[in-house]
Amino acid sequence: MDTVRADAGTPNLLTAGLSQTLIPQPCTLVIFGGAGDLSARKLLPAVYNLSLDGVLPANFAIVGFARNELDDSSFRAIARDGIERFSRRPLDETHWAQYSHSLFYVTGSFTDRQAYVELRRRLEKVESEFGIPGNRVFYLSIPPSLIETCVEQLKAAGFVADPHEAPISRIIVEKPVGRDLVSARGINEMLARTFDESQIFRIDHYLGKETVQNILVLRFANSVLEPLWNAKYVDHVQLTVAEEEGVGQRAGYYEEAGALRDMVQNHILQVLAMIAMEPPWSLDPENIRDAKLDVLRCLRRLTGSDVETHVVRAQYGPGYHHGEDVPGYRREEGVRRDSTTETYVALKMFIDNWRWAGVPFYVRTGKRLPKRVSEAAIYFKSVPEILFNTNRDAPLESNVLTLRIQPDEGFSLRLSSKLPGPKVRIYPVKMDFHYGATFGDSSPEAYERLLLDVMSGDATLFMRRDAVEASWAWVTALLEAWEASRTRYVPEYPAGSWGPVEADRLIEADGRKWRTL
Repeated sequence: MDTVRADAGTPNLLTAGLSQTLIPQPCTLVIFGGAGDLSARKLLPAVYNLSLDGVLPANFAIVGFARNELDDSSFRAIARDGIERFSRRPLDETHWAQYSHSLFYVTGSFTDRQAYVELRRRLEKVESEFGIPGNRVFYLSIPPSLIETCVEQLKAAGFVADPHEAPISRIIVEKPVGRDLVSARGINEMLARTFDESQIFRIDHYLGKETVQNILVLRFANSVLEPLWNAKYVDHVQLTVAEEEGVGQRAGYYEEAGALRDMVQNHILQVLAMIAMEPPWSLDPENIRDAKLDVLRCLRRLTGSDVETHVVRAQYGPGYHHGEDVPGYRREEGVRRDSTTETYVALKMFIDNWRWAGVPFYVRTGKRLPKRVSEAAIYFKSVPEILFNTNRDAPLESNVLTLRIQPDEGFSLRLSSKLPGPKVRIYPVKMDFHYGATFGDSSPEAYERLLLDVMSGDATLFMRRDAVEASWAWVTALLEAWEASRTRYVPEYPAGSWGPVEADRLIEADGRKWRTL
């Protein structure tokens, strides 16, 4: 299918070749919850930036669908405001005049069959006007409790096409897919009754980030790294996802989720799988997803005494954070005063396969930490205690490859070098790469890449059903161990700190320490 190419001018190196490798099909993007926060902050600005880059199909439209009483003009105003506030690129009035004409809105309740009749009527009119051959992508930007209702209504209204025939029907489901293994299986089974697996795109925005995508390139396009990517040369791996903010207005959701469900089951396990996977034999989406699934299946379950020695959970307490006093988690509005929901979790994990046997993967994630940062650090084994590493009281620092996922996207490699002067003195130096400094442009937002992939039918960066259930199987075993312990209190860490002392003890017990960020 044809795509709209960028206008003349300086090419964007970050998207060079995109229209050749990705072929988005003419379609209508139908956003359930189109007047909501995710739509305004992420989805509408993302599509706008794709339009600026010239990689959207020539025949394309967006239809928002929600119960809010809006018309096309009001919906376009929401889109404009979202672009002005959240887009990585400023609003261009000339381009906006063209782009806004592809935005439409339908008011209706997700439970009302007549609303779907109206939605179909409006879609057919828009598609006729824009020359779209009935291809539709349904984005469920809605609470998980409404997914089943919307899927059943889509089926009843005849919106779901045969996966092997034109036109296409694809559905995007936001995380979380369930809250444990049983509920995840239930959602997957419900989706499978209506859609073929090839039509279902379970989205995790972390996988659309440039540095996460670059993990595969870094590993498999550089011959110097892959021979070292194993237990023989890697001492350990650290994954950190730190958030500055507290629960804010999400207390109701967070009380039911916690850090383990919210961050580990979704984002962190997926990044870990990409770091640890075996080389796929091709870039076919299913081959890559098979390789990631193998990692999840090899994760050692944490049960019994391992939970006590390999896991730390905690809550942020009151503290002084960025110049102001902030309350502890149990004093946040909407949080139970006796809550044991964790806002921080640290884990020591093992992958029981030939490549990674015995290599610990240390994971930490939490809220109200000093700064927002996500990174993976691969620590290589130290050189032998000879030549320049004979002083046991001051051993040489290990070589470390750090993959910065956000906010400063890039990677660095720490090496040992000689300080200038007559004496041999060793000092650690970094070879550092920054996306922004090298390419001179802002990196595409995660949702930009992921939406484009859905339009192209490329499922590489999306979670397949078996991977969702494999990750939930691992997490559910830990959740059940916590529930069986009947803990009434979890440790606290001061807001603005890097977590509880128990997390430091977890890694220091092995003679290691957390990275200073």
